[in-house]
Amino acid sequence: MSPSKACQIAARVLGAIMLLLAGSAAAFPLWNMPKGVTDISHDIYNLHMQVLWISVAISVVVFGTMLYSIIMHRQSRGYKAAQFHESTTVEVLWTIAPFVILVVMAIPATKTLMAIENTGNSDLTIEVTGYQWQWHYDYLNQDISFFSRLSTPETQILNLADKSPHYLREVDNELVLPVGKKIRFLFTSNDVNHAWWVPAFGVKRDVIPGFINQDWTRINRPGVYRGQCAELCGRDHAFMPIVVRAVRQAEFKKWVKAHKGSKQASRAPASRAS
Repeated sequence: MSPSKACQIAARVLGAIMLLLAGSAAAFPLWNMPKGVTDISHDIYNLHMQVLWISVAISVVVFGTMLYSIIMHRQSRGYKAAQFHESTTVEVLWTIAPFVILVVMAIPATKTLMAIENTGNSDLTIEVTGYQWQWHYDYLNQDISFFSRLSTPETQILNLADKSPHYLREVDNELVLPVGKKIRFLFTSNDVNHAWWVPAFGVKRDVIPGFINQDWTRINRPGVYRGQCAELCGRDHAFMPIVVRAVRQAEFKKWVKAHKGSKQASRAPASRAS
């Protein structure tokens, strides 16, 4: 194979890879992280894509240069390796270039991290407590609290019945939240480490006994959003889903009025597998 032919093939392969990456977010959503329904999740997604394309560009330049050098300057063509030692210019360039790249990535990353940690001026505060293996939600100052646990029938889990569309991702009591409002979460655990994770919100926070972790979200549009415990918390870790129903403010007020006073004690109910 001639060198020019090899270069053409290499260029086509690199082009196909870049095209695949470019279309992955739209054509193959499972290959990428979700864009989500909150401003924070959008910021995280954009930051992720920016770093991805910087990495792709670096890879194309570095490996493209290597491939070209290997093919075009191989020994069979009569080339001999150059003999040299220090090069101040090269050393300065490969010090400055990574520094500039890191600064370009660090500025938006720092802004996003600062926004994630800003839990002040919230409209609603919810205490989330992890149990083996269910969640307890307490709407502070609303006189509402309840447990939320897996509602998938045991017959489906034991393969005695057909699976439902949301198999292992459905609960008896959904967390109901208003759209357009800043919601502050306080996370703690009653037993072991858990992690409250809803990808559509860009929220994933460790739930640790004896500690209070904070996070927040502001949902942009109504809908049902699903997540799960993201920490290996024991035998029934796979049976600890999260379901959030986001509704408009008027509907949320009706829900609060209907459920006000329905407080469940913060005591773990029986385990699914007990």
